[in-house]
Amino acid sequence: MYLAGVSDSPLSPVPSFDHRNTALPGLVAWAVDAWGDRPAIVDAGDHSGGRVTLSYTELGRRIDDVARAVVASGVGPGDTVALWAPNCWQWVAAALGAARAGAVLVPVNTRFKGGEAAYVLAKARVKALFIIDGFLDTDYSGSLTGHDLPHLTDVVDLVTELDAFVARGQGPDRDELQAEVERRTAAVGPIDIGAIMFTSGTTGHPKGVLVRGGAIIQAFFGWKETLGVVPGDPYLLVNPYFHAFGFNSGIVVCLMTGACNVPVAVYDPTEVLAIIEQERIAVFPGPPALFQGMLNHPDLDRYDISSLRACLTGAATIPTEMVIAMRDRLGFERIVTAYGMTETSGIAAYTRSDDPPEVIASTSGCAAPDVELRVVDDAGAEVARGAEGELLVRGYVVTPGYLDDPEQTAEAIDADGWLHTGDIAVMDANGYIDITDRKKDMFIVGGFNAYPAEIERMMVEHPLVGLVAVIGVPDDRLGEVGAAFVVPSPDGQPDEAELLAWCRERMANYKVPRHLWVVDDLPLTASNKVRKPELRQQAVDLLAGS
Repeated sequence: MYLAGVSDSPLSPVPSFDHRNTALPGLVAWAVDAWGDRPAIVDAGDHSGGRVTLSYTELGRRIDDVARAVVASGVGPGDTVALWAPNCWQWVAAALGAARAGAVLVPVNTRFKGGEAAYVLAKARVKALFIIDGFLDTDYSGSLTGHDLPHLTDVVDLVTELDAFVARGQGPDRDELQAEVERRTAAVGPIDIGAIMFTSGTTGHPKGVLVRGGAIIQAFFGWKETLGVVPGDPYLLVNPYFHAFGFNSGIVVCLMTGACNVPVAVYDPTEVLAIIEQERIAVFPGPPALFQGMLNHPDLDRYDISSLRACLTGAATIPTEMVIAMRDRLGFERIVTAYGMTETSGIAAYTRSDDPPEVIASTSGCAAPDVELRVVDDAGAEVARGAEGELLVRGYVVTPGYLDDPEQTAEAIDADGWLHTGDIAVMDANGYIDITDRKKDMFIVGGFNAYPAEIERMMVEHPLVGLVAVIGVPDDRLGEVGAAFVVPSPDGQPDEAELLAWCRERMANYKVPRHLWVVDDLPLTASNKVRKPELRQQAVDLLAGS
């Protein structure tokens, strides 16, 4: 038997695994055994020190090197280990090594500034942190100076310090440490927390979503079948590893399928087209903006992208014409759109491989296996098919809650186990959902969730900002971007360019408003809440006149 993407040699039988009862550390051990000499990672990025190709066997050795060092460093089962670095092979080795050592992963957004990251590290009581200083010209370790992080004992640069770190597990007690790694791997169950993924918070601070490792595996097992991923498929990962789109549907899916993880640290359409041609990429998940960038590229036809076969997209609406162009011009045979949140292990619904383009473009699919979806009115009663209401999700994918926040957990998940997503949806007669609006204020910038409350909380720290209201407005490239209405403080009126520069120094770039207007006051309701629908209309009028 031969499979696409694999060298010209017969495939040995692949040991089966129970996708309903496997935890992340167990999946790692299984994948190394199952895929052996097949390519696991091809990394030609700036942080790899030159092109690095690792087989699953070789990746497994590096994972175990990290795992022993994590144990030797005093990280215990259930302790937290964070990663604040771009997509690269070292990220995968460090994350999965920490998982093998029984630790809980805390991925940190690479666009976070020091204060944002410090909040996450303190909240999750992180003991060890892996970074790459210099990415995006950022001094990650230096940006943490002065922040109170009492639990943090190790900060390890994955480029300059990884070898020294793994040496901790290479001494005379190496075999004993490896035995402890195996014990910890066996002790982690599928319902145990595998990761704490922080999402920007509606109340002004990021919330730590508790994610069960087994739920990720079970959810994406069915999805990868729909996408048709096979062993040896070169699998392009522009989606950042710190995000569920990169970790859950990328790293975890590659482990399950024996695909070859090809990381990209920063999206650039020219670079991506070159990588697709060079590495013969078969699978490419990403938000619509990535594919639109390729379709708009003036030299698209000069690249050989005939290897492309399957993609997953979502996080924004997609015109039917774009789906057709992705099929006809980019060559995708399978295009799957999906709906998910960090709170649903990254996925809750997706289209099927035989759905027509208009269904792929106009819906986010139907419920994943063993997952329930409902659309309800404000009183919680289910609405008729075709009517708008809030989307609710129930099943194994739903988070057990937010880290150390029972009040927000109870607000999000009701007594019957339904997660109230805050998204407004319409469900058709076949159970397919179309996300039409957001009950909450969140907007999505190039696939990243941006929450006005968090941005507003940070902007009012500027001495010349008295009040501020942030909304999302349409953007051709990113889907949506932030727009801010600022009321000056009594100390004077802020300069718009200076204020935006101030924001760029303090928050991740996707949170920084792309439009800003200084106004005398904000429209308020009788209860003194900002009338954001009115601001959205004002923004439309202002942008139309600009």
